[in-house]
Amino acid sequence: MGILVSCGAQMASLIRSAALLAATLTVSWFASQAAAQVPLSDEPLRPLPALESLKLDPRKIGLGEKLFVDGRLSEDRTVSCSTCHVLANGGMDGFVASVGIRKQIGAINAPTVFNSGLNFRQFWNGRAASLEDQIDGVVGNPKEFDTTWPSILARLGDDAELRKTFDDIYPDGLQAVNVKDALATYERSLLTPSRFDRFLQGQEDALTVEEKAGYGKFKSYGCVACHQGINVGGNMFQKFGAVNDYFGKRGGNITEADLGRFKITGRETDRHVFKVPSLRNVALTAPYFHDGTATTLEQAVEVMFLHQLGRSAPQEDKRLIVQFLRSLTGERFGSVP
Repeated sequence: MGILVSCGAQMASLIRSAALLAATLTVSWFASQAAAQVPLSDEPLRPLPALESLKLDPRKIGLGEKLFVDGRLSEDRTVSCSTCHVLANGGMDGFVASVGIRKQIGAINAPTVFNSGLNFRQFWNGRAASLEDQIDGVVGNPKEFDTTWPSILARLGDDAELRKTFDDIYPDGLQAVNVKDALATYERSLLTPSRFDRFLQGQEDALTVEEKAGYGKFKSYGCVACHQGINVGGNMFQKFGAVNDYFGKRGGNITEADLGRFKITGRETDRHVFKVPSLRNVALTAPYFHDGTATTLEQAVEVMFLHQLGRSAPQEDKRLIVQFLRSLTGERFGSVP
């Protein structure tokens, strides 16, 4: 019996030693991976591309930047792209619905312009296939620019310096297609790499312990089923209220903006279906959703759990998810309180 006890004790000691060695080797391996900054693989989220990899013409970026703030694009010269997409405010205006020409209130919450070139469609209902198409929608909208391309080109054409810039960049000079190209090129340059991107690229200490825990919760609860890829969203359509009726709980009249894709396709299955928004810089872009009903990130997370996931979660888990979402703020903005 004594021999058996002795052997058992020795075996237990060996198991403890092996476990300790395995744990030490595992920690050492992760430390070496972090030190080498090996990009994480098999993640549902991907880091932003380097701006230089997009091979955008810097002359077009510069021209597009000037046009972005040019009020001559609107009929009364009071509204520009930057009116609704304020770069210092997360790329949007902070209103429930934007204010356009002649102080008219729009029908929907303006999405951020940052990283918009990575979205697979433009507008909440996805009616524009590209940034260039999206510009056409704004130009003709009676509550936004309320104008026409001939009118815009006539106004811009009175500017000899601007005409020369177009002539230097484009063989056919000042044309509507080139105005759209310059604007879209500038918008594609508006990438906002964050600490989270550095984490995905292998810098383990780019996120805090809580932010990494929040990322784990974000994945385990299924948020990544819709918010995935390079733009943490922006690459699919989804019904708002997939599990529980959002619009019934919200109350009030159903507006045209609430119809989502249904307004475009007429298919009943597209009623209340929207483009999933990107979550990059989401801590800066309140109010949330197409109707701007959530005023805080915490409220938005609650709505998502109830209406999209159809499940409950401890408040601590939701708090950690919010911490993770804050790490998606582009570093050009600094820290978010």
